[in-house]
Amino acid sequence: MDSADKYIEKSEEDATRIPSTSRSPAAFKKETIEQHVPLERTVTSSTASSSSSDSSVAPERQVTMSRAVTQRDDQTGLERHETALSRIQTQKSQHSGTVGASVRSRQSRKPLPAFGAGKPFPPPLPEREEYVVEFDGVDDPLHAQNWPLKKKLYTAAMLGFTTLTAAFGSSIFSAATRVVAHQFGVGITVGVLGTSLYVLGFATGPILWAPLSELKGRRLPLVIASFGFSVFNVGVATGKDLQTVLICRFFAGFFGACPLTCVAAVFSDMFDNRTRGMAITIFSMTVFTGPLLAPFIGGFITMSYLGWRWTEYIVSIMGFTAFGLNLIFLEESYPPEILLMEKNFSRPIRMLITEPIVLLLSIYMAFIYGLLYLFLTAYPLVFQGVHHMNLGVGGLPFFGMITGQLLAGVFIFIRQPAYQKKLAANGGMPIPEWRLPEVIVGGVAFSVGIFWFGWTGYKESIHWAVPAVSGLLIGFGLLCIFLQALNYLVDAYLMFAASAIAANTFLRSLCGAAFPLFAQQMFEGMGIQWASTLLGIIAALLVPVPVWFYYKGAKIREKSAFAPTKPFGAQQ
Repeated sequence: MDSADKYIEKSEEDATRIPSTSRSPAAFKKETIEQHVPLERTVTSSTASSSSSDSSVAPERQVTMSRAVTQRDDQTGLERHETALSRIQTQKSQHSGTVGASVRSRQSRKPLPAFGAGKPFPPPLPEREEYVVEFDGVDDPLHAQNWPLKKKLYTAAMLGFTTLTAAFGSSIFSAATRVVAHQFGVGITVGVLGTSLYVLGFATGPILWAPLSELKGRRLPLVIASFGFSVFNVGVATGKDLQTVLICRFFAGFFGACPLTCVAAVFSDMFDNRTRGMAITIFSMTVFTGPLLAPFIGGFITMSYLGWRWTEYIVSIMGFTAFGLNLIFLEESYPPEILLMEKNFSRPIRMLITEPIVLLLSIYMAFIYGLLYLFLTAYPLVFQGVHHMNLGVGGLPFFGMITGQLLAGVFIFIRQPAYQKKLAANGGMPIPEWRLPEVIVGGVAFSVGIFWFGWTGYKESIHWAVPAVSGLLIGFGLLCIFLQALNYLVDAYLMFAASAIAANTFLRSLCGAAFPLFAQQMFEGMGIQWASTLLGIIAALLVPVPVWFYYKGAKIREKSAFAPTKPFGAQQ
């Protein structure tokens, strides 16, 4: 017997602790059966309620096995640091809710046959939770929240430009709708499909991009999508027939949906509870400013010698620029990808169906997002139809809505210090319902703005500036609702934020695709004032949704299978 065999034999004896020769066969068999009776585990997906191995095992397991204190615990006090503990709990919750919950061996209660010759079974394997990879302390530079501020800022700017490009591309084609329809000999409604199919791509894309970002990280989907987006916009610009143009518009939207889905999640990776709201404010402004900047730019391009195809060339150039920036400078920010974990592709749809918060807020946001694209038809009817402006000048009144959105961003920034004080008083634990007062205020402003637009824009005798000013309230309400509802979803679902946003993006993009298809018939058939009245009433009826969540949201989240909360009431 060589030294290696002697070492293995000694290790086996140390593990069994009782020499096999000192036990009778009956006693040995009884012991082996007791050692190998399967033990049940209870898996929890709650971040705040701790997902350490101590709390994730059944009581009988806790009696026989306790977590060993690791060297890292003794030397660095990692488990005792509040921020590090919160991050570890988040990662373990992700693990227990995904890989740890599904990768299990089939258990059997039948006794295992003896090894023979009186040889004992090897000791049971250690608890799997003990080997889940974690970050090396609160200051681990691999964690995106520990990146230098300069790196966070250029990453945010780069991704903001990527998002702006995708949103810009959604509406710039609307200025060329009549020209394209005339060139290919089709009606206006068929021409509007160029916008609707793009936004339909926004609806279907998140079903792929969000789970992929949770499976392979944020960087890979964003790089792939930026390239695909640019290529298909070139396809639109060079299309020789209408079907090519429409198909390429759809796939441009499909790839363009990636930044709309993933960028807010990247911001949640990089910024903590104190600064995440301001970061997502910037993201939301790019989502909504892009579609409103595009019509007048597209109008002037279409009127010029360049023609409508250059509206798409411009977007593709922006897309290739975003692709190059993402390829060279974007680094992975998603903690589970850094720590080699994966998630489930069906989660966005399951959350949309089973989570009341996701469903109702998605309906609300889908309505206002649909109206954003509906206004691409309504504004030309008022300012080009009623007030006889040309394509370029007729797009300038959108600056009323853009200004309103900027005011909403300033309003939310001003309220941030009060939010951070409440956050500090609550030990750094965000209460999602703190985001909702702005949604309520924005909902009221949005509804009033729609009534204002309709009843001042339907006849030429009212100066064009009056309906244009209504855009201040519409833009203000639109961004307040969208931004803080998005922040509410992120705060409520944390590590499942990308899936929640994907579910939300899916539903609202369906409305964004559908609304332009009936907008012209609706406003011309009902009249601008009565069509706006109908939309204003629906907007007013949706205001109680955030009010209900403000008072009852905490209790709803306690019953959620995805919201990482422990039972506590929202601190008003």
